[in-house]
Amino acid sequence: MIPRHLLIGVAALLLLVVSMGIYLRHMRRQAGQFESSAADALPVTPPASGPTETVTLYVADDAAGALRPRAAQIPLPGGRQQRAEELLRALLRIYQQPGALHPLAPAADIRSIYLVDPGAAVIDLNAAFADQHRSGILSEQLTVNSLVETLALNVPGVNRVNILVEGKTRETLAGHADLTESFDVITVEQAGNQ
Repeated sequence: MIPRHLLIGVAALLLLVVSMGIYLRHMRRQAGQFESSAADALPVTPPASGPTETVTLYVADDAAGALRPRAAQIPLPGGRQQRAEELLRALLRIYQQPGALHPLAPAADIRSIYLVDPGAAVIDLNAAFADQHRSGILSEQLTVNSLVETLALNVPGVNRVNILVEGKTRETLAGHADLTESFDVITVEQAGNQ
């Protein structure tokens, strides 16, 4: 015969295992709900208002390892800073589409652009832009060159560009592209034409 205290111990352990299974299932459901609500909580930029203009965006093509000019019709506000922000957000929307030739994370965004005279622009990216960017020399450099050339072509007077992440200087974009120095527009354009 099995001692009574052993039966009680086994029953208690079985009850504990079943309870832990139920608790684990409950926690998995909550985690799934949290992830879906976190995705819904991404910041949504208001649609740009202003006359629609034809602009040229320099879109990266990973397979070719080059930038391709692409004409786009986008509404642009009147102010230089707002215009610059909307240009780069239009570029990001291309990269965030399914099947993009140079995909970026859906949460990647431009926090702000500061136009500093004479001829300097500062692009402030959100953390998701850098943290979720694919690592690789070519991929990172194409992203940087795309931002710089699109901005310089469509916003007159921009000669050099600095890139920040969450308002702070960061050493690299995702391990390779150096973000500590200014990007000279002429040098970036020459590198893209080689």
